[in-house]
Formats: sequence, C-alpha cells, structure tokens
Amino acid sequence: MMVQLGYAQEQESWLLTNRFFPSKIGKKPSWLELTNIPKAEDLLCDFCQEPCIFLCQIYAGSAHVSHAFHRSIFVFICRNGKCCQENLSGNIKVLRSQLGLKNPFYPDKPAIESEDSEEIEVEVKLCKLCGCRGPLTCSKCKESNYCSKLHQKLDWGTHKLRCGISEETVDISNKTLFPEFEIVIEQENSDHVSKKESEKDAEKRRLKEYEDMVKCVEAGEMSNVYDADLNELPETKEDKKFGKFKKTIEGYEEQVLRYNRHGSPLWISDYGILDPSKVPKCSNCNGKRTFEFQIMPQMLNELENYELDWGIIAVYTCEKDCDIIGKYAPEYCYKQDLTKDDEQQSQIDMENMKASINELQQTRDDKQKVNNLNSTSKEMKESKSKIKSKQKNTKKETFEESDIWE
Repeated sequence: MMVQLGYAQEQESWLLTNRFFPSKIGKKPSWLELTNIPKAEDLLCDFCQEPCIFLCQIYAGSAHVSHAFHRSIFVFICRNGKCCQENLSGNIKVLRSQLGLKNPFYPDKPAIESEDSEEIEVEVKLCKLCGCRGPLTCSKCKESNYCSKLHQKLDWGTHKLRCGISEETVDISNKTLFPEFEIVIEQENSDHVSKKESEKDAEKRRLKEYEDMVKCVEAGEMSNVYDADLNELPETKEDKKFGKFKKTIEGYEEQVLRYNRHGSPLWISDYGILDPSKVPKCSNCNGKRTFEFQIMPQMLNELENYELDWGIIAVYTCEKDCDIIGKYAPEYCYKQDLTKDDEQQSQIDMENMKASINELQQTRDDKQKVNNLNSTSKEMKESKSKIKSKQKNTKKETFEESDIWE
C-alpha cells in the first residue's frame, strides 16, 4: 500500500460534522457511533488522572469488512505538558469505532454537502466543554452537562454569566480545545522517496543549501536559518533514522500525518524504537495489532500549545478490524521522542552549520576584496596604458610637426 500523507487545512466547521465522516484535528470529536460515547474514565491520563481532550480523528472505512464499512480512529491527549514523558504514551488514548453500511444512524448514501442538510444528533448528553459523554449536570440550571468536575470548573468562568438561559450562545471551548482543521489526504510521491542521491548530487545540494543560507545572511535573515525546521538540520553520523526521517519528508515538511496500514512507522530516531512483538494484542479479540498511521511533529505547530511535545505518535490497531458491536474499543499507540542526545547533537550540528556559514561568508568577503583589488589593479593598468598611449601620440604629433616646419 502506498503511503498517504495528511495535511492540516482550514475548513468550515459544518463540513467537519459526523454526517460527512471527516478526518480532522481539534475542537470536539465528530463521533461515529452515537449511543456508546466514551466516558471521562475511558480517557483519563495515566499520569495526572485528568480527562484527555480530543486531538484528531482519521476516517478509514473498509469495503472488505462488512461491519467496518464506516470506521474512524480517535486520538486524545492530555493538555498538561508535564505528562509528556520521554517515550511513554500514558498521556495519549486511542479509540476505534466502526459501523456497517446499514446502521441505525446514517443513510447508506452520502450526505449532500450543504450547510442546511440534516445533522446527525448524538443520542446521549455530551460534555459542554470537550464533547465526550457528560453524566454530570450543572446543579443550578440543570441544562449544561460535563464529563468531569475539572471541565465544569474550566467552563464556569463563562457559564456563570449564562447559567439559567436555555439558549447558550457563548462557547469557550476554543480556549481549552485545540484549533480545528480538516486533514486532507494525498498520496506520497514514491519517485521522490525512492530516488537515490549520488555523491555529486549530494554535493550540489549541500552547496545550494549553503548558498541559500549565505543569501539569508546577506539579507539580514539569519534568524530564519537558526530557526530552521528538522529537514534543514544536517544529518548526524550517530543517528541514521533521524537522517532517513529528514530525507523522507523533504519537500513534504507540512505533513501532520502518515497513513501506512500494515506497514511500518517512519521512526524519527535510532533510540526508543518499538519492537513490533511488544505491541499488545487487541483487547477485544486478542488478535494481532499492526501499525496503521503516525502523527507527525508538524501537528504540534497547528495546536497552539507549547507545552506538548513528541517526535512521532505511532498508532496500532486490530489487524482484522474485529467486530466491536457498537463500542469504542481502545487501541494502542507508542510515542517516540527525540532524546536529549538527539537534541544536543542537533544543537552541535546547528553550531557547526553556523560556523560553516560564517566561514563561507568570510570566504565570499575575501573573494570580494580580491576582486576589488583586481578591479582596482586593472583600472590602474588601463589608466597607465592610456597615459602611455597619450604620451606616445603626443610625441608622434610633435615629430610630424617638426618635419613640416623643416
């Protein structure tokens, strides 16, 4: 199967509702199955024991498995940056939901893309803040539901101004949840990935990179070079996976997701690689789980949350898409981070790059000085030649005149 790449793209919210089976980032989940919505306790962070919030969902239906014709994978993450522990994924939860073509919620024909088309409503009370199951109710107005006391507390700052008013128009979810984007899928260019770079081509590429950086220096844009993306960092001998990662995403740095079901993850480092035999079996059927997709570090740039961090998040799901009979089944994910050694090496690489740029700049300055000297010398020679020529012509004219007078 060819790798598919996901990119974040702004989209109108109504197009990201469940009736259109979206793949998306942020805001509230667009639930697939509408009666067995997960509870807060299904989504608790292993470290702080607070509910995780919605990160993204991927729609990946199967035409070959009747009970998984519609199929979505949901990913949730704890907002607390302290829970992002190196190469541990206890702050992330993954759920699988699937339905047959014939089901109680959706017609067997695609919905018309119109804002006026009928919305498919969830059949249970949802948390006003995060969109998960909301069994708790505001004791004062009896109208707003919450999944936990934490989310009720987070919402209270605005809700207290509207408490008791049936039609709430204030929505502060964007202060707690992540910004919303559609995930647009494209095929990866296999020719680009498989192309072998010759030493000569590599030398030309490195020279061009240096020349581009020198142009940045001359234009006063050195900060753009220092804040370069992963792809612009030089490959280190110590970490071949990091080098492969950079080379693979070169030209596609904006990808937020890589989908490669039954394939292998694109690891970001030699350190902390997961042994496939260590992936837990499906908790529903005890069958094998295989890799399905990975969330890329670029997604962090879309979240407007500077506490979270990861290298990649690799998601593994039941190989057979076992029948979960309307439930939201937990799946497995593994978070791989750049280690301190990787980060330190990257800093060293960047310092070396800066030194190379400065050296190149000095070389250019020296060459310019030589060119200036050569230019000055040439001008002096030309001037001297003109003077000699003029003197010669003057002598010639004088000689000829003396001949006439004779």
